[in-house]
Amino acid sequence: MEVRVKKKVQAIVAIFAFAVWLSSGPSVSSHAGAFYAVPQTATKTLAERLGYPRDAKLLIVHADDLGVAHSVNAASIKAFETGLVNSGSIMIPCPWLPEIAAYARANPNADLGLHLTLTSEWKLFRWGSVLPKDRVSSLFDATGYFYLTESEAAAHIDVKEAEAEIRAQIARAKSLGIQPTHLDSHMGTLYQTKELFEVLLRAGHENKLPMRIARQQVNSIPYLNNLMAPEDVVIDNVVTIGPEVSAAEWRKYYLDAIESLPAGVTEMIVHLAYDDQEMKGIAFEHPNWGSEWRQRDFDFVTSNEFRDALKKHNVKLITWRELGKLLK
Repeated sequence: MEVRVKKKVQAIVAIFAFAVWLSSGPSVSSHAGAFYAVPQTATKTLAERLGYPRDAKLLIVHADDLGVAHSVNAASIKAFETGLVNSGSIMIPCPWLPEIAAYARANPNADLGLHLTLTSEWKLFRWGSVLPKDRVSSLFDATGYFYLTESEAAAHIDVKEAEAEIRAQIARAKSLGIQPTHLDSHMGTLYQTKELFEVLLRAGHENKLPMRIARQQVNSIPYLNNLMAPEDVVIDNVVTIGPEVSAAEWRKYYLDAIESLPAGVTEMIVHLAYDDQEMKGIAFEHPNWGSEWRQRDFDFVTSNEFRDALKKHNVKLITWRELGKLLK
């Protein structure tokens, strides 16, 4: 379990490739790493391209992992109703996809993207591909499911099979009436290698969708800048909590992040669910990103304290849908 936790933390490092990250995972303020400030340039900023002042503090509050479980869906939908969580992304291979697809159809203006999935991280709750297994056999481990970690997946999967599966996930989403507003990658698998990142870029370009790519990531990984098109949307900052933040410090972490939020477009990535029997079973022996973790995230981002902090520090919520209009 210790090895699995370490690999999960390394996944976040791979996703954002920030030099300030510690090997123990992301953090903010006194916890180095989950808060990323990117200096403004002399060119027109992303905020200005969106029609906001250069010094505007713009925030997407984004719930990952929709479709994994009823508990995740229910908590995320409740959070959307508060208006404080205003974006999310869906895992198409997961068993509770029909529920969140129904929500997407009933709420066509919801800011819902696709959390493109090539890994299955839980010990007792696993999934596989949208495509028939014999067409994408390299995506499966010896137990017959997606690999547990992004590093294992990247080391074993055939890129052509990965791309076929990603295309199938996007097609499956659309067939269910989901009109995605953006793309990102579960556990950062599609950021692990140049070839896998090219799969993400092709999917974004072909579907005219923005992708979760941060400025510091582009600056830190040499090949990214050469692969990206001039019109690609690159957000300025990312905030995401890590396992080194104790439960007692959870609230302080988020309040510090809001207080210190720089100008530009920031995405705050949260993982929501209720600490119920369903989520406890899914997260068996996996406390990081588990049941209690997700309840703590839910409790804070749906609180009046969070709402008041956003107002106090002049933070405006925006969506990936707004960013996507820059590509039209």
